Amino acid sequence: MITFQQIFNAAPNVEASAPGRVNLLGEHTDYNDGFVLPTAIPQTTIVQLGFSPNHQHHFYSHELEELVSLTTTDPIPQGFASYSLGCLRVVEQAGYSIPPLNVYVNSSVPIGSGLSSSAALEVALLRGLRSLLSLDLDDIHIAQLAQQAEIEYAGVQCGIMDQMASSLADTQHMLFLDTRSLDRELLPFPAGAEVLVIDSGIPRTLAGSGYNQRRAECEEASKQLGVKALRDITDLMQIETLSELLKKRARHVITENDRVLEAKQEITAVRFGELMNASHASLRDDYQVSIAGIDQLVSILQATPDVFGARITGGGFGGACVALVTQGKAGTIAQTVLETYRKAGYTGRLLVPEIPTTPRGNYAT
Repeated sequence: MITFQQIFNAAPNVEASAPGRVNLLGEHTDYNDGFVLPTAIPQTTIVQLGFSPNHQHHFYSHELEELVSLTTTDPIPQGFASYSLGCLRVVEQAGYSIPPLNVYVNSSVPIGSGLSSSAALEVALLRGLRSLLSLDLDDIHIAQLAQQAEIEYAGVQCGIMDQMASSLADTQHMLFLDTRSLDRELLPFPAGAEVLVIDSGIPRTLAGSGYNQRRAECEEASKQLGVKALRDITDLMQIETLSELLKKRARHVITENDRVLEAKQEITAVRFGELMNASHASLRDDYQVSIAGIDQLVSILQATPDVFGARITGGGFGGACVALVTQGKAGTIAQTVLETYRKAGYTGRLLVPEIPTTPRGNYAT
């Protein structure tokens, strides 16, 4: 594979990485100041950094085989460089000086699967900047800057969950996060269970999907209800004054928060799976972010022995599904599910757990 040194004719000064994430419960609650329960996945994004010999930043993506060169004042481009340059700009806005850089990105986090490939890129790049320039940024601040970059420069009105998960979560625990206070706790998975993630084969893009529209609908519902965010509504009777559409959106957020708070307790894998199934139904019917192929995959998972529960994960409109399954059975379950899914006319693939845990190839040092 093409290395940093081959692209930039110099060795990198630093290397940093960050994982993707899968969200077990708490979908579309983060930008409503609610509760979420993600975990990190084995796939990571690795970023290598060095100093540019000229006045331009140079960004290279191994996966896309694309090199983008920009000055600090150039317009924000489309694609992966928008996230990269956005990170540099928010760091500058925070009061730090960023010299022209060479940036090399290599990632095994699937793009368009709802597993936060963008957050992994942002956090990895910001970690690299922290190391390269000795910046006084803790892990929380890195997550906040990453979120700011995605909102301001990639055009996605995202909450803080993805970036916090990429910055703070690990693959051995669930990360319970209160997205308003940023109070957090690492929790064990339900006893006797493991996580299975399957890509539906249907890609998604947040900025081009209904994601920003859903956020706007929730903000309108909050405004009509006279609260800062839907997190402040805990009684479904309070939303009866809303239009049918806004009532659906609010009902999902309220019930999803309840599901996360229950799952935070030490419940059984069976009960956790029931909450995941209820979450998918809510995302499908009230939040309307699922699609036919996803519903098919979730139905197959839910009907498969040793699966406690399954749901869409991520922003919706395609991407991956997550299931909680009997420990040690994920590989066998995936084979069965993917064959049935194929017979239904779709092509999916196993992402977690049986996937390489590091990006392909060797890295220059």
